[in-house]
Amino acid sequence: MSRFKLPTRDLTFRLDGGQGKAVLCVHGMTGAPGEMKFLAKRLHKRGFSVAAPLLAGHGVDEATLLRTRWTDWLGSVREAYHTLKRDHDEVAIAGICVGGALGLALAAEEPSVAGVAVYSMTYRYDGWNMKHWYSAIAPFAEPFAGLPLVRRMSFVEPYPFGLKDERLRDGMTAAQGAVIPGALDRVPLGAMAEMHRLAAHLDRVGPQIRQPVLILHAQDDDMSHPRNAYRLQETLGGSRVELHLLDDCYHMIHVDRQRDLVGDLTADFFGAPRAAVRPRVSEAANA
Repeated sequence: MSRFKLPTRDLTFRLDGGQGKAVLCVHGMTGAPGEMKFLAKRLHKRGFSVAAPLLAGHGVDEATLLRTRWTDWLGSVREAYHTLKRDHDEVAIAGICVGGALGLALAAEEPSVAGVAVYSMTYRYDGWNMKHWYSAIAPFAEPFAGLPLVRRMSFVEPYPFGLKDERLRDGMTAAQGAVIPGALDRVPLGAMAEMHRLAAHLDRVGPQIRQPVLILHAQDDDMSHPRNAYRLQETLGGSRVELHLLDDCYHMIHVDRQRDLVGDLTADFFGAPRAAVRPRVSEAANA
């Protein structure tokens, strides 16, 4: 039995594509598996089995999230990975933001992970739309994150919600926040502090990662500047790293205007089981 309050319904999903290759799709901090469905369907179309787990403490409320640490989130990814690996010859991991960082953390301890795709890596919220008090004080609040008052402080993700696609972000505005079942529309500082601790862990274990890593990041990311992607690339100096900057999306690259390109670049990088139309080279800028 989980020591955390559980969602009232199962938010996870799985798409079976055979017993060969599979991809574990990991959502971001305060997110939920539903945000990975565009990516999952694209990868499934390319021949992969796909599973999307729910990270520990997510899918309920802020109080439940704040009872977890990044190591609990990693435990969710580890458990889902081993479940998927039992039925497949090869399993890779693709994740957005914290989800991608967790995929790398697991790759550092599990040599059998076939590869990792990291979308919109975030060491710090330093994008062009994050020039608010919370992005300025968060790194300095981290030493005090154990204090209940500080941990519970939170901020609402600002418009345009990481989306360049007007139709998608207008839907977010109409819904007054998160529209993905189980996702939260506020980010507690306590959870952000855990994100920073996870990033510090990656700085330590990154040089040990030998699996191939794909880094995708938006040139105009509103939440995390491309410097986050370059920092990760430098940290992973010992592994095979491929980095692409996308030119028509914001932070949520796996659901925004270039989501199909994200899916196809990922499928190609993981060695898609069957052929599909490759994206035009002009749609992505190799860094």
